[in-house]
Amino acid sequence: MSRPHNSSSPGAFGATLRRDLLLSGRNPGDWVNPLVFFLIAITLIPLGVSPERELLALLAPGLLWVMALLATLLSLDGLFRSDFDDGALEQMLVSPQLLYFTVLAKVLAHWLVTGLPLTLLAPVLGVMLALPADGFVALCVSLLLGTATMSLVGAVGAALTVSLRRGGLLLSLIVMPLYVPVLIFGASAVSNAALGSAVGGQLAVLGVFSALALMLAPLAAAAALRICVDSY
Repeated sequence: MSRPHNSSSPGAFGATLRRDLLLSGRNPGDWVNPLVFFLIAITLIPLGVSPERELLALLAPGLLWVMALLATLLSLDGLFRSDFDDGALEQMLVSPQLLYFTVLAKVLAHWLVTGLPLTLLAPVLGVMLALPADGFVALCVSLLLGTATMSLVGAVGAALTVSLRRGGLLLSLIVMPLYVPVLIFGASAVSNAALGSAVGGQLAVLGVFSALALMLAPLAAAAALRICVDSY
């Protein structure tokens, strides 16, 4: 039985990815809202804190990373919610396809419509916060790795709370402690780059986080989905 499962998994991965991207196109609010939050929050900071370029440049790495983290959290609750509500999630669980690849495809779709746009928008907002030019490459690379990790880890929290009608707060409490190391190393990489220091160590750690999340998070999310749906 394992051979048919494995041979059909790539096709299931592609079908799930296309389906989720199509649904995201039909419901733009699911991915536009985090981007709008990111944009508005960063735009208001110079008005609420200080317009001085020196202070903004000092705060920019941490502010950009914190707001990107919060924007990612905004979109996580709906990762499996629509599939749970319309019964598609139960079909995924009884499907002969490996659930690992289905979860991975959904996480990739989430990152493509949320994490990647946040990464592309961050340099523009970095200019608004007077981020030094040396920090832009580190900002983009760290956010590429960091947002991917946050989507993967967030999928576990979304799976654990999928059967709860108001699970957004619990989801935040579950994943926030796991996001803290990513936040620390991501913001540190941008800060060091802005100061002209080496950032290889921080980016390497973020890469390790991403690799571990890629291997383990879909497995954990798949197990959580089975437990939550079976107990609902």
